[in-house]
Amino acid sequence: MRHTMMASIAAMMAAAPAVAQTEIEFWHAFTGRLGELVAEQVETFNGSQSDYVVTATHKGNYSETLNAGIAAFRAGEQPDILMVFEVGTATMMAAEGAIKPVYEVMVDAGADFDPDAFIGSVKGYYTTADGQMLSMPFNSSTPVLWVNRDALEAADIDPDVDLTTWEQVGEVLDTLKASGNDCPLVTAWQSWIHLENLSAYHNVPFASEANGFGGVGTELELNGPVQAKHIETMGQWAEDGKFIYTGRRNEGGANFRSGECALFTESSAGYAGIKSEATFDFDVRPLPYWSDVEGAPQNTIIGGASLWVMAGQSDAEYEGVAAFLNFLSSPEIQAKWHQDTGYLPITQAAADLTREQGFYEENPGTDIAVKQMTAKEPTENSKGLRLGSFDQIRGIIDEELEAVWAGDKDAQAALDSAKQRGDELLRRFEQANR
Repeated sequence: MRHTMMASIAAMMAAAPAVAQTEIEFWHAFTGRLGELVAEQVETFNGSQSDYVVTATHKGNYSETLNAGIAAFRAGEQPDILMVFEVGTATMMAAEGAIKPVYEVMVDAGADFDPDAFIGSVKGYYTTADGQMLSMPFNSSTPVLWVNRDALEAADIDPDVDLTTWEQVGEVLDTLKASGNDCPLVTAWQSWIHLENLSAYHNVPFASEANGFGGVGTELELNGPVQAKHIETMGQWAEDGKFIYTGRRNEGGANFRSGECALFTESSAGYAGIKSEATFDFDVRPLPYWSDVEGAPQNTIIGGASLWVMAGQSDAEYEGVAAFLNFLSSPEIQAKWHQDTGYLPITQAAADLTREQGFYEENPGTDIAVKQMTAKEPTENSKGLRLGSFDQIRGIIDEELEAVWAGDKDAQAALDSAKQRGDELLRRFEQANR
């Protein structure tokens, strides 16, 4: 009897550590290869210490994850950490009482944290005007041009052909089409790449008030001559069967990874999937620009997401959150994430470590995204975008662009309409957040 009792006490003691681990709930939007890599990060953190245990849960795509977080907060069931795509930044900033700014989390937890360690063009997106960090950059990417070298060779095009400008891309698309290629060009995230980044890269405004950084009184300016010319050209390519439209998000990724398409404008973070799935020879090039626009190329802007800390949690949870965020931004973890995924190294230390480890030398082109983002000091037009209701505005832009690709509208009319409809949402957001 005594023996059984001792055994059960021993079992209980083994099952219950001296101090219960504090659970940190982390909601994210990653599936596939990226989902596996996040799980690996969480596992590494959980194994590195015994005070906290992070539980990561996939909540759908970026929009669905943001909506799930908002709904959970209203129900008093919010996670500790919520991944929000860059488009949701202004929405989160306006959600007073729903978030605890990262700089406060770090100060309160007594954590050793240096916001200046983060790359300027990434950090600026998620900080206040005086440099206080609101959310922690996590996965930041920028658009690049992916090239199927085998498809170019099959069309008798030199696979090292210069694709620096859109004019040069146009010539290559002509040759691809003439050779019988059914998918010369495909894209992911059309608004992000072909309007938002196009504007920054050519140093023209996407919206007034420094693209929304100057306040909520902003209006869209995405219908200027540079944007209209680019969308008009792509509309012509669509009509000629040189640009194939596959959807609003990253549907085109499957078409490129399968070898069907020759050129693909997509996030630098396409690297994880392309590297693991492509059976053809590929490389990555800088995003093209129009050579006749003065000052181009400027710098591209980021996409991806940051991690927001939700309000209403215990001090112990916030201490765990601080430890986890510091772990995620440490040079070793960040360098590995950058090398595995194609996302930017969010700190200078991670970029330096990656270079020291010889990664860029062994994988040519993987540093293009970093160079493209940091080549020039960002201007008011190229610092990023901070617009209210931006997810819904993107939906409007997508609809208008689809009308151009289908040949139902000319580019200027579609962009004028996107401006008018988008401005209505911005005025509503302004009234709600004066």
